[in-house]
Parts: sequence; structure tokens; C-alpha cells
Amino acid sequence: MKAVLLMNHGGPEMLRFGDAPDPVAGAGEVVVDIHAASVNAADYKVRLGGAGYTVSLPHILGRDFSGVVSALGAGVTDFAVGDPVFGVTDAGQEGAYAEKLAIKAAIIARKPDGLSHAAAAAMALTSLTALWALEDTARLQAGETILIQGGAGGVAGFAIQLARHIGATVITTASAANHDYVRGLGADRVIDYRAEDFSQTVSGCDVVFDTVGGPVRAGCYAVLKPNGRLVWIAPAPAGFQVPRADVQTLRPAVARDRAHLARMLALLQAGAVSPPAITRFALADAAAAHRISEGRHLQGKLVLIVR
Repeated sequence: MKAVLLMNHGGPEMLRFGDAPDPVAGAGEVVVDIHAASVNAADYKVRLGGAGYTVSLPHILGRDFSGVVSALGAGVTDFAVGDPVFGVTDAGQEGAYAEKLAIKAAIIARKPDGLSHAAAAAMALTSLTALWALEDTARLQAGETILIQGGAGGVAGFAIQLARHIGATVITTASAANHDYVRGLGADRVIDYRAEDFSQTVSGCDVVFDTVGGPVRAGCYAVLKPNGRLVWIAPAPAGFQVPRADVQTLRPAVARDRAHLARMLALLQAGAVSPPAITRFALADAAAAHRISEGRHLQGKLVLIVR
């Protein structure tokens, strides 16, 4: 099969389009012929290497995908060859930047006909992450106020829609060019982080969802009510100390499971959420997609079109 191979840790030029062995379905697994694969911020972090991101080389990146089942492993009865499916690789595993992928059948879901492969790939990990963060971890309630950092990104964009559906008041940060986009997702208030210090102008939040991390983290605590919840998926600076003892700091345990993919599909069918803006690249152009992803100012999702 053709795949994008990470030959060494470093810049996007370390990604090479070439040949890799076809995967074989083990017991409880299926092989998926991939049609689309999403590009996530975690991908360029793995490419760069460093603590927690070292892999055996050459390595195939990619966590979420959409495609068609082409082979069944022993014991698989809930899918048939030809079924359209989508999902996210198990924690600690990757391999979606390729024409084929072997994956546990139990953690993927059937793709509805009305959802394109590109949209399914774009929504898989973003929806899992946002659902685990807002519903399972923060336990966001109707009538509460949430600040979502980095609203134009894939996870944050889904989180805006989900929070709005739950009945919360949604504040988000975004560059001026993305204000119309995040308002269209359902944000009640949008802050241009380049022109306004949110930590000085926002207050009374029940929840902050930090998808940006770094120096942004310190300001997040200033806007929370006592007993508020800060949920994060992007790390704070090294050595950061939580400045308040009267709030919770929580990291969602984003498990890969069919139940949360089904929850996303139910929200989609109900009209509560919609796919993000998608920028498409050919699989062979993964390096170009990484350059945009690493810039961290994209709108929605980058998706590699495989076939």
C-alpha cells in the first residue's frame, strides 16, 4: 500500500510518500481501505519528537479516518466487507496516513451515507475529545457559562456547538478573521485574543475548556467562579503551578469507543452539530498540511484525501 512515512523526527520534510506493507486483520479487527484521514495537532508533535512523542521509525502517523471495510479478522460479526466506517485509532496507536489500516472493530462505527468520508474523518477525534471534555469531564449544564479557548479549531468548534446544544452561554477566543465562523457555530461572545485580554474582560465562568495551552493557561483561572472547572487538552508551560485551590483542574480521559461516535452521529442527525470547515490535501501532500497545522491558525480541520 501507499502511505506517508515519518523517516525521522524533525520538520515536514521528514514525511515521505512511499510504500509500506499491507496490514492484516487480527482477531477482532478489520482492515479498512481508507478514503480520508484527518490531520491533528498531535501529528506534528509526534513528527517533531521529544518527551512522550518518540516512535519507532519509519512510522505512519494519523489517528482518525473514514473508509470502507475490506477484510474481517476472526470473530468480527458486526461489520461486513464493503461497510463504510469511521473512527479513531486506539490510544498509543496510529497509522491512518495510508491506504489501509487494521483496527479493532469494537472501537469504530458505521458511517451514514449522508456523511462524506472527509467530514467523518474530520469529526471523529474532534467529537470524541469534545464530548469527553464537556459532557463526561466538565459535566456542563444548561444555564452555565463556558469559555472555550481557540474556537476556530476542530475540537473547539465542535465544543462550541455542543455547549450551545446543552444550553450553556458560550464565550470563545478567535482571531478577527474567524469571528463570523465561530459565531456561526453558536458562540454568544467572541474575543479577538490579539486585541483583548480575556482574563481582564471575562468573569463568572463555570467552565473553561482550554484547547490552546501554553501561556494562555494562567489567564484561564482568573475568569472562573469559585468551584469552577478548568478542562484542558493542551498543556500548560513547564513548571506551571495552579494559582487557585478553589477550582478543579481536569484532563479528559478520551477513550476510543463506539458509544461516543454514536453520540456524535445522534447530535448530527438532530441538527445540533455540523461538520467543520475542511481544507483538503492529497495524501502525498501531507507535509504541506503539516506546515499549516503547525502554524496553529487554521479554521476547522485539515483532511488528507486518500482515494
